Amino acid sequence: MHASLNVDETLQLLIKSLALIKLDPVSFVSRLFLGGRLCSISIFLIITCIICIACVPSNNMEAKNALSTPARHPSFDLQGHRGCRGIMPENTWAAMKTALDMGVTTLEMDVVITKDKQVVLSHEPWFSHQVTTKPGGGYILPAEEKDFNIYNFTYEQVKQFDVGLKPHPRFPQQQKIAAVKPLLSEIFQEVQQYMLVAKRPYPFFNIEIKSLPEHDGVFHPEPAAFVELVMQVIKDNQQEKMVNLQSFDMRPLQFINKHYPAISTALLVEDDDTKPVEQQLKELGFTPKIYSPHFSLVTIELVKKCHDLNMKIIPWTVNDKSTFIQLKEMKVDGIITDYPALGLE
Repeated sequence: MHASLNVDETLQLLIKSLALIKLDPVSFVSRLFLGGRLCSISIFLIITCIICIACVPSNNMEAKNALSTPARHPSFDLQGHRGCRGIMPENTWAAMKTALDMGVTTLEMDVVITKDKQVVLSHEPWFSHQVTTKPGGGYILPAEEKDFNIYNFTYEQVKQFDVGLKPHPRFPQQQKIAAVKPLLSEIFQEVQQYMLVAKRPYPFFNIEIKSLPEHDGVFHPEPAAFVELVMQVIKDNQQEKMVNLQSFDMRPLQFINKHYPAISTALLVEDDDTKPVEQQLKELGFTPKIYSPHFSLVTIELVKKCHDLNMKIIPWTVNDKSTFIQLKEMKVDGIITDYPALGLE
């Protein structure tokens, strides 16, 4: 895509260019047709410069046009869980960038809210003992992690905690780098700029709203306020067509369906929730675009039922090759994984 100047902008540019050589527009026309060869060459060079400026590629224009282009959903949706938690610190820009380099079609992430109403990437609404180093050094203990409630911190305070240096007990291959919990807006902006350089298809964003009824007003706002904060960031960054909002909590999904029906949603289902799909949808009150169960719940019958209900089925979180292959053979529509390379081998 290229930037293009309209007629008024082009005329203004021409007048300013003529002023540089102390030539008014009337004299320009006269000399253009009556002047000598040297004058004609000079004027020709001015016009050539104007045309070149008008055709210079604009990254901002390219980005704007890319976001306004209708999104094409992949035939199989490879989603990087928290970026790519198996190899990079979860829910960080480093994890998202690495996942993009590995070829994911969707970046999966979790969001929470700070004291100053900022939307931040984090799996828990507190600083987890598994990933956090305190500002002054030392690790957070399991017994005290909920005391480090992100909803009680401003984002400036949140940035003082490192979430990339502590070795992860469950992911020994995870690379250790200094990292902080980023804003959702920063992720949108980083991805937009990186995709212009990488020259590859723009990814989708699968954003989990981390809420529970018992946590309302303690670890996060009530669902309506939570969703509105997330939607404001999405709208500010023109990502409405590129996002899916998911949750285990039905309340934010119900609010989204009522107030933002054009936004794609997914119902997340825990591994111990064995209720029939029909009952879950009845409780939800509508049919979401995506049904996202724990992978252990997936059967051929469940896949068929979802497709019959016009829902995609995208299970989580699949981290071994044999299960990945088995689920693809069942015709699931995508897979969420900590190791995106499983979908590329």
